[in-house]
Amino acid sequence: MSQFIESIKIEDQKIFLLDLHQSRVNKTFEHFGEEGSINIDEIYKNLQHDEDGLYKLRIIYDLDKKFRTQMIPYAISEIDNFKLVENNSYDYSFKFEDRKELEKMKILSKADEIIIVKNNHITCTSFSNLLFKKGKDWFTPTTYLLNGVQRQHLLKNKKIKEAEITPQNLKEYSHFQIINSMNNFDDMFIYPISKIKNLPEDSEYLKV
Repeated sequence: MSQFIESIKIEDQKIFLLDLHQSRVNKTFEHFGEEGSINIDEIYKNLQHDEDGLYKLRIIYDLDKKFRTQMIPYAISEIDNFKLVENNSYDYSFKFEDRKELEKMKILSKADEIIIVKNNHITCTSFSNLLFKKGKDWFTPTTYLLNGVQRQHLLKNKKIKEAEITPQNLKEYSHFQIINSMNNFDDMFIYPISKIKNLPEDSEYLKV
């Protein structure tokens, strides 16, 4: 049976973006024809977590509503280089625990992190959505492998906009940043576009 995962930000004993996480879990059960769901808030409260600081709550669950949890201290780490990797068949519409295909792409790229190109459109890294800066504005690709909770939150609050982003127009943007449930929108933690080491005019990007 397939297993799924939710990674949830816990900071100073507070749970973040709970409604969006719960909605994603509910939609997973609904899509696969299962009634009911698991209750993230109840799971967290039962853990009786009483430590301040930043943590990642990982909930691994299946469609029988069996789950296990991990509470992991978390620190944001800087990534040295990125590479574009084309994969037109990979599907990650639901947050499956199985990440073998993503890890395979990373190994083949020989990069610290990958940016996945699907049907000639920028999507996501192996673990996050993306934002790209043009002028004073930040844009997220209209295309994605997974519509992450942070992405949904920022769009809803009009902090970012959507744009069609391809390998060919990446150089219209000056910087980019990664966002996910653990990585907030942060104007101070950004990368120059030059951190992407195989932009199309420099070299052909990897196809898998």
